[in-house]
Amino acid sequence: MTTISTPKQTGGRKAGRRSPLASVALIAIGLLFTGGAYAAFSTSTASAETNAASQQTVGEGQKLFAANCATCHGLEAAGTEAGPSLIGVGAASVDFQVGTGRMPMQLNGPQAEKKAVQFTDEQIASLAAYVASLAPGPALPDASLLDGEGDAANGAELFRINCAMCHNVAGAGGALTQGKYAPALAGVTEKHIYEAMVTGPQNMPVFNDMNISPESKRDIITYLKYLDNNPSPGGFALGALGPVSEGLFLWIFGLGSIVALTVWITAKSN
Repeated sequence: MTTISTPKQTGGRKAGRRSPLASVALIAIGLLFTGGAYAAFSTSTASAETNAASQQTVGEGQKLFAANCATCHGLEAAGTEAGPSLIGVGAASVDFQVGTGRMPMQLNGPQAEKKAVQFTDEQIASLAAYVASLAPGPALPDASLLDGEGDAANGAELFRINCAMCHNVAGAGGALTQGKYAPALAGVTEKHIYEAMVTGPQNMPVFNDMNISPESKRDIITYLKYLDNNPSPGGFALGALGPVSEGLFLWIFGLGSIVALTVWITAKSN
């Protein structure tokens, strides 16, 4: 008689049974692909929403520009005989000029006067976005450069070297030629000070990052804010105009008092 031998099973696992690790691996791969697809979809959706919002802001700025600025600067912002081209001036220039009320100009003169702001913050941002979309230019400064926590001593030195000849060492402003002037800097916001340095409004030179680094600009802002927050250590500052005002004060009141005292003594003795 022939004996048929049955093969013995080795191990505790039946033939053809899938390993539990394979199921775990398949689940992990599925989650990985699902999560990656969701992240890609979310990113593309967020990017599309951001681009749509940016385009909407630019479109609103273009409408505001056509209604309020195109008369002087042209419908394409390329400039006219009444106003310069704005192509390439950047968002910082628009934010400074419009945010301080200098633009739109109230009347023609040696330079644009600071006055009440005519637009809301949202409208100013839209105008800045539209002009910035025309060509590259100075962008709005980062908030980290406007915190007023820089080196005030270094800022004071830089201000004396680069700015005091026009704005006065105390930032009180001063007269220039042909009816122009350097404005006082007391109370000017940190953002507008930074924007003025990078755009050079009116007769002010442009201090790009090669001339004065962003950190050094932050130091200058810190110095000016220090002046705002600390009174004159010498008492009455007389407008902080320096030796001219001090000498004039002594000439009028000091010598005037001596003359008056002399007259009084003479009249009393007679």
